[in-house]
Amino acid sequence: MKTGRFTLGFAYLRLSSEEAQGGESSSITNQRMIVQNYCKQNNITLVREFVDDGYSGGNFNRPGFKEMLKQLEQGKANLVVTKDLSRLGRDMREASYYAEQFFPEHGIQYVAIADNFDTEHDNIMAPFLFAMNEVYLRDGSRKVKDVLKSKRESGQYCACPPYGYRKNPEDKHRLAPDEATAPVVERIFRRAAAGDSSRKIALDLNADGIIPPLKYRVLYRDEFSQEGAARASDVWNYTTVKRILKNPVYLGHTLLGRSKKVSVKSKKKVAVPRDSWAVTEDTHPPLVDEALFQRAQENLGRGSRDYRAYDRVRKSIFGGVAVCAKCGHALCSCGTVYKGEREKYWYLSCTHQRQDIAAPCEGVRIRYADLVELVRQDLNSLLALSDEEVGALVQEAVRRIGNEESLKSRQLKKERAEARIVAIDKIVTKLYTDNAMGKLDDDRLSRMVADLEKESAGLKAALEELNSPSPAQQTADSYARFFELARSYTRLEGLDRDTLVAFVDRIEVGPKIYENGGHKVPARANQPYRQSVRIFYKFIGELTESGGKYSAEQPA
Repeated sequence: MKTGRFTLGFAYLRLSSEEAQGGESSSITNQRMIVQNYCKQNNITLVREFVDDGYSGGNFNRPGFKEMLKQLEQGKANLVVTKDLSRLGRDMREASYYAEQFFPEHGIQYVAIADNFDTEHDNIMAPFLFAMNEVYLRDGSRKVKDVLKSKRESGQYCACPPYGYRKNPEDKHRLAPDEATAPVVERIFRRAAAGDSSRKIALDLNADGIIPPLKYRVLYRDEFSQEGAARASDVWNYTTVKRILKNPVYLGHTLLGRSKKVSVKSKKKVAVPRDSWAVTEDTHPPLVDEALFQRAQENLGRGSRDYRAYDRVRKSIFGGVAVCAKCGHALCSCGTVYKGEREKYWYLSCTHQRQDIAAPCEGVRIRYADLVELVRQDLNSLLALSDEEVGALVQEAVRRIGNEESLKSRQLKKERAEARIVAIDKIVTKLYTDNAMGKLDDDRLSRMVADLEKESAGLKAALEELNSPSPAQQTADSYARFFELARSYTRLEGLDRDTLVAFVDRIEVGPKIYENGGHKVPARANQPYRQSVRIFYKFIGELTESGGKYSAEQPA
């Protein structure tokens, strides 16, 4: 919007925390002065300035920048001014997009004063300026990493102090005990060493009104945004207690570098292998001694007993594999002993009672030995298949999924797309040659190249999809993987856990259906019944539905 001979403009100012350490040249105050002087000299009415102080140029997720875009979309100004291109951002791709595409397409003039960049003029050096800004970003990231690495190797604590510590007022790179929280940490370790579980310790801390770590930081130590402060819980939980008990920082050791950013432009972090952690011993006063720390470690998880270690406990191989077909809950190993018989009275049963199911899972129970034998026989029938029978099985599976286009048709489409992409590249080269020779004007060149590049991008996307395996090929590959595994077996005389999980993904056991049509019989008598057992194999899923009529030898 023009007002007489004046232009209404926005000033955008940005400074990262790393750049702030470099002196006044890039400061917000200096940027403001340069932009204001430029606007006065060019009869520009500066409507408003937007500031992102302490924000990196590596991404555009900045509050000031987003608010400026919102105001621009409302037509509040038609000009944006920054001190230089790096103030807009240092990400080459996004900075170039906003400066050379977004602003011009929305009728907004953009000026970067120090770089002599103006969207109303030709900017021949722009690609190099954007590239150099990204080089600066990456070089700055590398320098920060080198400094942090040096500090870590010398034992300096360059992270947020853990619960129980604060930064030493005499040396901010060292930890000192926090008088308010250090006794709580010692209490946690003593309780754990005495045998209390993490859950019991957390409940007792809540009962005594002890403020949990994150809430303590929000209230008394660190500055949080309103959104971040809202995530702080008011109660302890056993996970927080376990995290404290496992942390060697309370022995006086510095342990850093357990995670890292995936890239210079991303905030996402990934775990670092343990052997790459930076560990420096005896860097600050410990809150617990080695003996207390070790006793606490020994008692961690002691309340969770491994009942499989006892000989008298039946050890099912179907844990996590056999589930109830009615509710999907895992079947539990259960049973009794009668006249010294254990195997005969061993069952897998659903004991889950879900509220969203009208009727409980009555009758979803199977004798353990019966299920073992059923799976063993079904597996043996697959292991005994000849190559011809396996081939027929694959063909039938491919037919069932309904292959919509043949491999020949996919190959033809792929060849056509590849040929057209090559042709487009040659056409674009010819167009630029004609433009250089004066046979084609710049406007027409831009339109034609843009259309061809759009077509090329669509063809490449289609080509990527064509290069991916078809549903039919995926099915054939899955069967090949399964029967390649099966070739290492001949015939199973027994069934163990390793063999089961190698071949079987899931087994669904349905309820017993007796001859009277019900799921239960009124008397404690042996009655014939039918029961479905569906076996879902690795890679290939369900092949057949096993099942049949059995004579129950146990009371129904």
